[in-house]
Amino acid sequence: MNKITKQTISKHTKKRYIWAYLFILPQVIVFLGLSLYPIIMSYVYSFYDWSGIGPLTDFIGFDNYKNVFTEEKFWNAFKNTFIYTSGFTTISVSVALILALILNSPNLKGRTIYRTIYFLPVVTTTAIVGVIMKNIFGNQGLINQVLVMVGVIDQAIPWLVNPFTAMIVLIIVGSWKEIGIIMIYWLTGLQMIPKELYEAAKIDGAGHWQTLRYITLPMLAPVGATILLLTTVSSMRVFDLVKTLTNGGPFFSTETLELYIYRFAFASEGPSQVGYASTVGVILGMTVFIISLLLGWVVMKVNRHKNKNGLKVEVEK
Repeated sequence: MNKITKQTISKHTKKRYIWAYLFILPQVIVFLGLSLYPIIMSYVYSFYDWSGIGPLTDFIGFDNYKNVFTEEKFWNAFKNTFIYTSGFTTISVSVALILALILNSPNLKGRTIYRTIYFLPVVTTTAIVGVIMKNIFGNQGLINQVLVMVGVIDQAIPWLVNPFTAMIVLIIVGSWKEIGIIMIYWLTGLQMIPKELYEAAKIDGAGHWQTLRYITLPMLAPVGATILLLTTVSSMRVFDLVKTLTNGGPFFSTETLELYIYRFAFASEGPSQVGYASTVGVILGMTVFIISLLLGWVVMKVNRHKNKNGLKVEVEK
């Protein structure tokens, strides 16, 4: 009887495993064909002088890497990428935290409506946002018309023509576009904080700012470190917004590494340089990987510190 039962359970388990593997098989195929294979081939292409058409015949070793590191426009794109990432991460993470704290209040009416409003830009196509914002920030756009109407300025500000203001507009628009999803991350962290802590703090006479300082922010530290990691990595891969809003201009002042890669891989003038573009892609991938390791280490340290020390609430009376 036991043998029959074991055989039946074993057959049932095998069937479950077979069906599980069948269900994940399409995803595995897609990953191997559309993710892993292109990544591997990018490393291969980086050692060739290849236009993207025909067989790989012109092996040049590390010449592409030498050319990249001596190219001034590459370092310009590298710098612009970090400027955008720094501004985007600072604005989006901090503003999203403030919004999450406000919308997490149980006394706020219409919280669901507000959350939906702030989340709408996230589900909007980035390229469309870039095109619309290009018109809004144009010389005859809505922003300049409103500023002239209220008397703030006498003549239109060339937002997208000046290198400094163009990068500011790019960072602001990018932050506005993604704040909604980051706000959801913060809200998830806020709702994971035990309510008993707030009740205990209230009984001890803690005020709003003391609760925020000694309970909310310390408890959010692990979530915040993870949000910082995700936001930083994603912002370094910005492309469609830059392409449609500024196209890297003026004078390459907003060109990021993704757009730099696109410009060489799909050159509109002259032959494409897929080998060179692949080299830049490899460098970008390694940069993102190193930054991910560093921020991942920060996340691990924050989690260890929290688990080791726990939460210490000190209420100043």
